[in-house]
Formats: sequence, C-alpha cells, structure tokens
Amino acid sequence: MKIAVMQCALLLSVLGLSGSQAKQAPKPETAASSASAGGQLYKQHCAVCHGNDLKGNGPAPAPFVQETPDLTTLAKRHEGFPDAYVSNVLRNGVKIKAHGPAEMPIWGTTFREAEELNEAQVNQRITNLINYLKTKQEK
Repeated sequence: MKIAVMQCALLLSVLGLSGSQAKQAPKPETAASSASAGGQLYKQHCAVCHGNDLKGNGPAPAPFVQETPDLTTLAKRHEGFPDAYVSNVLRNGVKIKAHGPAEMPIWGTTFREAEELNEAQVNQRITNLINYLKTKQEK
C-alpha cells in the first residue's frame, strides 16, 4: 500500500512535479460514469506511462516504465473488452516479477488513501477509466 504511494511520489518528483502541485490539481468529476471524466483521469494519472495515444509510449523514464502495454488493443487481445480484468488491474496493480514491485500504481489504494476518496468514489473513477478505454479501442 505505502509502496504504491511512494512510487507515485517518486515518479512525480522525477517528472518535476511536487506533491503539493499534484494535490492541488482539480479532481476530475467522480459523480457521473462517463468517458469524458475517464479521459480526464487518464490524462492526470495514466498518460505519463501509457502516452496520450494509449500506445504505451509515455514520457516516464526507465526504470518506472517497463514494457508498458498498448491500451488500444485490450479488446482485440482479449476477444472483447475485459471489464473485470481492467478493473482488477486498476484496483490492484500488476506484478512484473514474482517478488518485484508493482509494475503500475495501485490506483484503488491511491485514490482511496492519497486522494481521500470513499469506496463509491473509487469505484466510480475505475468505471470512468474503463468507459474511456472502451472508446479508444482499435476497430
């Protein structure tokens, strides 16, 4: 739990952002389940690794980014959009190695603890991100 928050703080400091700047940024809409709210969340939290085009080419330097997946091919790779899989990854992160650190931040914990959101707000953010990712899938 604390590792994910520390990883986020370290990544923000590497990219030249202070924790106070990140904390003062306006929080994206959490009340409505929409792709536009998910797009705001994506730009704020995900684009640094996955890139603005979702292809896995964000500006985060190594060792923070290792084999970042192309998020525009999720539906193609899973024979349909994998809602439950994406929700689980956003909520719990992904491991690179058996005993290594999380490959990506654990957004469920980060949203809940660092941004002081309740479980309903965390669920809404994850739903918004999923809705946004669905709109960006390759045809």
